[in-house]
Amino acid sequence: MPNLLTYGRILAIPALVGLLYWPKDDWVRWIALAIYVLAAVTDFFDGWIARAWSQQSAIGRMLDPIADKLLVCALLLMLVADGTIHGWSLWAAIVILCREILVSGLREFLAELKVSVPVSRIAKWKTTAQLLALGFLVAGPAGDKVLPHNTQIGIVMLWIAAGLTIYTGWDYFNAGIRHMVEEDLREP
Repeated sequence: MPNLLTYGRILAIPALVGLLYWPKDDWVRWIALAIYVLAAVTDFFDGWIARAWSQQSAIGRMLDPIADKLLVCALLLMLVADGTIHGWSLWAAIVILCREILVSGLREFLAELKVSVPVSRIAKWKTTAQLLALGFLVAGPAGDKVLPHNTQIGIVMLWIAAGLTIYTGWDYFNAGIRHMVEEDLREP
C-alpha cells in the first residue's frame, strides 16, 4: 500500500504538468490543485502507513524521496514557465532545485560509503513549507480570486522554504564532507 501511494504521486506529475501547461483557465488550476493536494497528502501517508503496518521496503525508501523531488522540481519549472514564479523569486526556485541536486548527489556518494544520513526534523519542516508554498502557487491566479494575495502568500512561503532549503542543504553538505574526510583519512 505505501509503495502504491508513492507510485500515485509519481503518476500525478504528468497530469499536473499537463494541466499547468493548459491555457489560463481557472478551472484548470483548481483541478491541478486537487491533484496536487492528493499527491502531497500521499507524501505523509506512505511513510506513516509503512511504519504503522511494518511495510517498509527498500524500494519505498528509494522511491519516496525521488517522488518528492520529481514533484517539487516539475512544479517549480512549470510555475516559472507560466510566470507564477518570476522576478527575484526565481532565486528561491533555483536554490530549491540546486539543493535537490546537491542532496541527491551526496546521498548517492554516501551510499557507496555505506553511510546513511537520516532526515532531520528541520528537513521535514522544509518539505512541509515547500508543499504548502507550491499549493498556494498551483492555485495561483484562480486562488487570488478566492483568497486575496494567494499568490503572494505562496511566494513568501517559497522564500521560507528556500531559507530552510539552504539550512538543510548545508547540513547535508557538512555531513557529507565529514564522511569524505574520514574516508580519506582511512585510505593508505
